[in-house]
Amino acid sequence: MAKFSRGTVKDFAGFDARADAEALRKAMKGLGTDEEAVLKILTARSNAQRQEIAAAFKTLFGRDLVDDLKSELTGKFETLMVSLMRPARLFDAHELKHALKGAGTNEKVLTEILASRTPAELRNVKQVYLEEYESNLEDHITGDTSGYYQRMLVVLVQANRDPDGRIDEGLVEQDAQVLFKAGELKWGTDEEKFITILGTRSVSHLRKVFDKYMTISGFQIEETIDRETSGELEKLLLAIVKCVRSVPGYFAESLFYAMKGAGTDDDTLIRIMVSRSEIDLLDIRRELRKNFAKSLHHMIQKDTSGDYRKALLLLCGGDDE
Repeated sequence: MAKFSRGTVKDFAGFDARADAEALRKAMKGLGTDEEAVLKILTARSNAQRQEIAAAFKTLFGRDLVDDLKSELTGKFETLMVSLMRPARLFDAHELKHALKGAGTNEKVLTEILASRTPAELRNVKQVYLEEYESNLEDHITGDTSGYYQRMLVVLVQANRDPDGRIDEGLVEQDAQVLFKAGELKWGTDEEKFITILGTRSVSHLRKVFDKYMTISGFQIEETIDRETSGELEKLLLAIVKCVRSVPGYFAESLFYAMKGAGTDDDTLIRIMVSRSEIDLLDIRRELRKNFAKSLHHMIQKDTSGDYRKALLLLCGGDDE
């Protein structure tokens, strides 16, 4: 894994796995649980360090730390702490497996993960999925989805997006024209053209295509997708476009809508806060401020409560007011 420096959670400097394991055992032993002690330790350690704590916990006490957290904690706070404990390399595969499991498919999770991850990350996810669940991710996706939405997901799962390199201006022009003809100029829409171009071209190439598209058509590509497609396919194409423009921008928007208005989409809030905490949460905070004039800290403060709120605020880091 590349070392990202735009996360809010870093390796804890004076790290001592045994001391942390002992403090966690003390916090959960006997009657009642010291939730504050649990959250202060787990939010202030990197994912790799949390794995060392879990190993030390088992060595010292013959107990499974995650099982103890599950039995001692409840609700959203429990979900958040258990998510923090999940090894980073298993996180996406686990989320996808649960999105594809049982009755009903959680398209929101499929769309978010497959649209936002790099080809290298997606290759890793496929590998882990196979190891952990002895099944092929693509087979599970095709078994649970249909139509153009399924086809776009399958293209993304191939993880064969062109790498960023020299931009071929001729191809930029050609792709922009093809998309214009496939959407705005056509009665009905040629979805396949959108799928191929959005699913296989490099990020730097697509940014140029979107600019050229605006010049040719007078529309942002998002407006065309909005008009010409619908349902889960529309959401997926828009997610891809947003991630091409800015991955932190995409997550900032997801967090904004997870907390905007009545009710909170806690699953999305937890998933993004945990999965991006060591990658680009600082950039996500900045994009939220820039695009929605909101501070992530302030939104969490207003929308959540209790130990769950305390833990999320610690993951968030500072306030951007």
